[in-house]
Amino acid sequence: MDSVPHIAVVDDHRDIRDLVGKYLVQHGYRISLAENAVALRRLLERSALDLVVLDVMMPGEDGLSLCRHLRSTTELPVILLTAMAEETDRIVGLEVGADDYVSKPFNPRELLARIKAVLRRVNSLPPRKGRLTAKLVRFDRWILDAGRRELLDQDRLAVPLSTAEFRLLRAFLDHPGLVLSRQQLLDLTVGRDADPFDRSIDNQVSRLRKKIEADPKTPALIKTHWGGGYSLIAEVLQS
Repeated sequence: MDSVPHIAVVDDHRDIRDLVGKYLVQHGYRISLAENAVALRRLLERSALDLVVLDVMMPGEDGLSLCRHLRSTTELPVILLTAMAEETDRIVGLEVGADDYVSKPFNPRELLARIKAVLRRVNSLPPRKGRLTAKLVRFDRWILDAGRRELLDQDRLAVPLSTAEFRLLRAFLDHPGLVLSRQQLLDLTVGRDADPFDRSIDNQVSRLRKKIEADPKTPALIKTHWGGGYSLIAEVLQS
């Protein structure tokens, strides 16, 4: 990431994007403004971005659809701007891959703090060895249908995954062979709500092992690294 992060502010209200843009420039960021999804797509074709601040309610393609597109095609972190009353938008936004959200009306200082936190978190994460863009991801004797969020065995029988288990498995599949610390796994699966003292990752790993390991008591796929974290030991293939 460049020494001066380049942030896109996408909002159909000119006064909001101008206000946010000026405030972020004053705090040392390089800013590009876009009034809708079409403008952002054009911007992405000619510029490298480090983060997108994205309004949910926009005419044409809305922010949730655009966030889903960004998550499936790029590594860009996204912060959503949502209406205070639209709790569903915030929940769906996090489900489609947003890194954080700020409710309107908002204090620019809060948005700035969120941006700093997301960029700091992104910089602390290990790089992906290869982005999983295919809907079907194969590892060991398993197939993960990312579109349906289903885990299929070798007979194509579905094994149910909770949302937490799905996110944890995706984190491992995005970083095969890499040792991921508990904090990194929390950041990858929980994001803004991660508690640095949370030990729930250990419980989630235990539950996931029971579903994918031949012998959960002697795990061969998800290895424990004492004092370090966990790693997925498997070849990951896309189809």
